[in-house]
Parts: sequence; structure tokens; C-alpha cells
Amino acid sequence: MTFAVDNGLPGLDRVGIWFNDPANWWGPGGLLAHAREHLLYTFAVVALAALIGIPVGLVIGHTGRGTTVAAGMANTLRAVPTLGLLIVVLSPHIPVQGGWGTTIPAGSVPYLVPALIVLLILAVPPILTSSYAGVQALDPATKDAAAGTGMTPLQVILKVELPCALPLIISGLRSAVLQVMASLTVAAYAPLIGGLGRFITDGNQNLGDLRYGYPAMVAGGISVAVLALAVDGLLQLVQRLAVSPGLTPTSDTRRPSPMTSQSPAQNSAVTE
Repeated sequence: MTFAVDNGLPGLDRVGIWFNDPANWWGPGGLLAHAREHLLYTFAVVALAALIGIPVGLVIGHTGRGTTVAAGMANTLRAVPTLGLLIVVLSPHIPVQGGWGTTIPAGSVPYLVPALIVLLILAVPPILTSSYAGVQALDPATKDAAAGTGMTPLQVILKVELPCALPLIISGLRSAVLQVMASLTVAAYAPLIGGLGRFITDGNQNLGDLRYGYPAMVAGGISVAVLALAVDGLLQLVQRLAVSPGLTPTSDTRRPSPMTSQSPAQNSAVTE
């Protein structure tokens, strides 16, 4: 708070007042509208990344081919700075001027499409690597047994390898979701792109404004963090429901029972 006051900015106490104002929650530029946009963008990017990363990862894990190339590309893409890549691919020359409601306003497509492509590039690597790592972690004897029953390679992938790799695949999806939700705040650097990053980008234009300046920036950052934690918690619940209990070790299965841990002589003494 001292830092903000010394620089002529509203204090952090204004953030609580900002959250307590209903006018900041409702309307096209309100918190709820930007949160909805943030979720829609995230869902669209991660869904497309999953359609790319999961099948490719399963094939790489099943065949064992291309692992080095995939790992190298994934690590390289993770090292790419989001803002720098956004500036490189940003092209206002896409000839689409229409829009779709308040989520994709008119004139935003030339900026939104490149931004979503950047986020897609960031979302694919964790999903891809977790998919083939989950398949490669499977015991080869299990794959051989499945093939020995007459299953085709596709059936082995879908009925054996995919269910067994599901815990790691969902873990990759959770990582991709968090990365996309965080990077969306940077994507708001481009004009007309919604999401909670709009508060941060627009607030930087007039920091001293009590409604649209510094308090809105801090409130936007807090909202992104809370929303990300909520979505990650929901995905964790989905993971518990979707993953077979046999793939999740429990304390009962790891701890031997007292009876089996005794020696034969001790067991006979107990029965006598």
C-alpha cells in the first residue's frame, strides 16, 4: 500500500471497494462478462489443443517413434515468450469485420485469431508430452497381452493404453488450462480482445482512475488467480471421477495386513 501511495496511485484498500461495487460486476464491460469470455477462450483453445495433442501423443507412445522430436519441440515451444510471439503473429489484415455478440465484438477477429493461435501453440506441448508419457509408462507386458488376445493396434490404444494413461493426460490438460488462463491476460495486449486481462491492460492507461485504473488492475489479477484455482479444482474432481480406481493406489493396497506380515510360526501360534 505504501508503494502505491508514494507513487500517487490509489491504495490497495480501493480494491475491496471496487469488488463491492455492483457496477463493476454487471454489464458488457463488467467482471462477470470478462470472466465468461476468459472461460470461453480457454475452453476453445484447450479443446483444440487436446484434439491435436492427445491423438499424436497416443500414437507416439504406442509406436515409440518420434519421442525425441516431440520432446524437443515441446520444450522449444514452452520457452517461447508469449508476448513476443503474439506481436510476431498479430495481423490486423484478416478480412473479417463481423463479430458474434459481446464475446467476439465486431472488428476483433483480426486480433483474436492470432492471439488464440499463440495460446494454442502454448497449450499443445503439455498435453502432447503427458499423453505419450502416460502410454510409455504402461508395462509392455500389458500391451503384449492385449495384442495376444487379437486386438488391433487401434483397439490396444483406445481400450488399454488410453484408460491407463488417463491420469497423466488429465494432468497435462490441467497444466494447459492454467497456462492458457494465465497467458490470456497477456493476449489482452491486442485490441478488442476480451477476458479478465482487459482490466489489466486498460487500467494501465490511467492508473489513477478509481474505477478503471490501478484498483481494476489488481482486481483483474486477483480474479484470474481465483478463476484458475476454481477451474483446476473442478478438473481435479473430474480426474477423480474419470480415472479407474484400479489406477489410483490407496493406502490399504500399499500396507500389508498384520496377519500376512507375520511369520508362519507366529500364524500357527495365533491359531492355536
